[in-house]
Amino acid sequence: MQLALSILCENPRHRTGLSTLFPAFVAAALRHFPEVRWLVFAGPGQPWSVADGRVEVVRRFPANDRLGARLFADHFLVAAEARRRGAAALLTVGFHPVRPAGLPVILHVFSLHHRHQRGLRSAYRRWATARGLRRAALVIANSAWMAAQLPVRPARLLVSPEGVDLDRFRPDGPAGGRALPPEYLLWAGNLYPYKRAELALAAYACLPPATRARFPLLVAGGDWNGGRTRAEAAASRLGLGNTVRFLGWVDDADLPALFRGARAHLLSTAEESFGRSVLEAMACGCPNLLQDLPVLREVTGGAAQFTDFVDPAAAGAALGTLCEDDSLAARIRAAGLRRAADFNFSRLARERVGAILEALGQVTR
Repeated sequence: MQLALSILCENPRHRTGLSTLFPAFVAAALRHFPEVRWLVFAGPGQPWSVADGRVEVVRRFPANDRLGARLFADHFLVAAEARRRGAAALLTVGFHPVRPAGLPVILHVFSLHHRHQRGLRSAYRRWATARGLRRAALVIANSAWMAAQLPVRPARLLVSPEGVDLDRFRPDGPAGGRALPPEYLLWAGNLYPYKRAELALAAYACLPPATRARFPLLVAGGDWNGGRTRAEAAASRLGLGNTVRFLGWVDDADLPALFRGARAHLLSTAEESFGRSVLEAMACGCPNLLQDLPVLREVTGGAAQFTDFVDPAAAGAALGTLCEDDSLAARIRAAGLRRAADFNFSRLARERVGAILEALGQVTR
């Protein structure tokens, strides 16, 4: 049995959570389903870390750094190539190929942000998602909240939460490669507009100057359509000076240590389908201060502090309490560690590959 996976939708220059999700997924699937081989479609310069005789990486087609060519390849070429190489199904993110070459399509849905956006990309994503939901053999949602948004019959829908590498993201791991302050607060995530970094900065600006001096705010994440420029301008406008430090993209190897050392992780997002940084923070023993969204309560099981970042004074007060109340921080840290233990890639692989094999009429392990 061979399964094909297209990760061409990732831009090698703008890494996201998918950049680490799929290699970890395939690595775990190899352990739990040794009879399943993998055919991975990656762009010529796209990172792929899993080296195994049961994994073949095909680099004939462009990734999302060449958007038009990538869309054409994913919709018209990849499925035919996968079938020619013996694949039994094709796994995609957010689309069903126009020419599936007779292959069943397994559709991952990780984002619905396009519902509230305008422009050609958002119009394409609305079309591709709606079409994929109608045609896919199996739809995989990464949270119950996400699944509830999808007009898909339960028989074709799998809710499978994301995983975290608990060997790396843990509270007692090694130090990272960066020189970090002795105490700090952390924002971790690409600077997309919907993440609303400016609201987190406004909440941080409400802290007393002495608290900000003790807990500088580190902003870790890649730029996206000028998001860093807007965030830096907001920090300057709020008079935050050198108490805010923009780190840019942080190497995967350094990320666990960054979470481990933080007093709290802030997420002021308007919408999430899961919230990977929230899970990684919990696994490292870092308390979360989160926008109060149903999906984030689902993922954390309540093991976090919640606020409305639209009200900077209220969010700032909640942040100040986390900074000053050691017992509160310790309780959230302990609850987060217990909650994070429920999420791992072994569970993810068993759920997803098992459901795929079942959908394909195979005997599950």
